[in-house]
Amino acid sequence: MTLFGDGLEAAVQKAFTRPAPKSAPAQMRYLVKQLKGTRAVARLLGISQRTVERYVKNQIKKPRPDLAARMDREVKKRWQPQVRARARQRAATTGGIVIDTRARIGYTAPIGSTDDDRVRHLTVALPPRHAARLFGAQEAGAGDRELRRITAEALKEVYFQDDGRRAGQLEEVRFTDVERVEFEL
Repeated sequence: MTLFGDGLEAAVQKAFTRPAPKSAPAQMRYLVKQLKGTRAVARLLGISQRTVERYVKNQIKKPRPDLAARMDREVKKRWQPQVRARARQRAATTGGIVIDTRARIGYTAPIGSTDDDRVRHLTVALPPRHAARLFGAQEAGAGDRELRRITAEALKEVYFQDDGRRAGQLEEVRFTDVERVEFEL
């Protein structure tokens, strides 16, 4: 996935009410139940159907690291879909989203202003409309570039322009060299 997509997923996963299965056999049983068969799970994970069956029966308990990562990712992608949907809905309608980032941020403005890019550490609470745009784009399959552009527009409106109270001539915000980005609902 992407830096921004992973950050949004991590924020939603904090809303889970129960922990996801941790052991490999439990994760495999969950996937078999969700996908309604061992053949579909084998195809999804790129392993043999017999290997899936052995995990389900507790004959194999320790997967290799790459398989463990794929299993964990697939389980968390499917874990508590209703809780995930409620968390996204709440952020998009009433709660908003908080972004904590360290990146090179600059802007395009009229001549005479200090618009040089510089590394900034920002923690900004974004209103629900921006959370709705981010989650909508993510669900539509937007990549890292698109999510970064939406985040830059949100930072322009909320951080630089203070929701229209200042810096009205600001044209574009550049959001590059992202060292880290974390979201919280």
